[in-house]
Amino acid sequence: MNHATGPRTTDVQSGYRAEFAVGEHSARHLRGILRLYLAGSGLDGVTDAAELALTELVANVVRHVPGRRCCICFLLQPGGVRVEVADRCPELPVRAAGDALAEGGRGLVLVAAVTDRWGVTVRPDGRGKTVWFECLAAGGFGRQPPASALGQVQDVGLGRRLHGQRLVEGAE
Repeated sequence: MNHATGPRTTDVQSGYRAEFAVGEHSARHLRGILRLYLAGSGLDGVTDAAELALTELVANVVRHVPGRRCCICFLLQPGGVRVEVADRCPELPVRAAGDALAEGGRGLVLVAAVTDRWGVTVRPDGRGKTVWFECLAAGGFGRQPPASALGQVQDVGLGRRLHGQRLVEGAE
């Protein structure tokens, strides 16, 4: 029988990055990778929320991004994790406004409900975006997010702008 074992805490790197085309089963595999990283970093307490939010972001790529190509990045920080899903589709995700009987449209509502922060960062050239979220364990890295591994500039989801490596609150 095959089984996967996670890295020991001392073996865990601070990030994971992969670019590929995703399909219907990709979320399951990515959840497994994320779970191993979180367990190896002692962040088991955020695993369920991070896995659910990751599943929703990957499902959005499968449903809405032509070619289904994306880049996934997990950034481990002391006391938390930031997950980024970047694609080359310029259309921004929209939180559902409403139909309670609709089959879909609740993904970003779930992401907002189970994560500490989330947002959308537009590429400087306007040809794509990064949808990201952060899950913090008690006493996590606080309200200042780590710099994006993918280097985008405008944080649309929270109405803030990135200036250099720093997130500036309330910038227009």
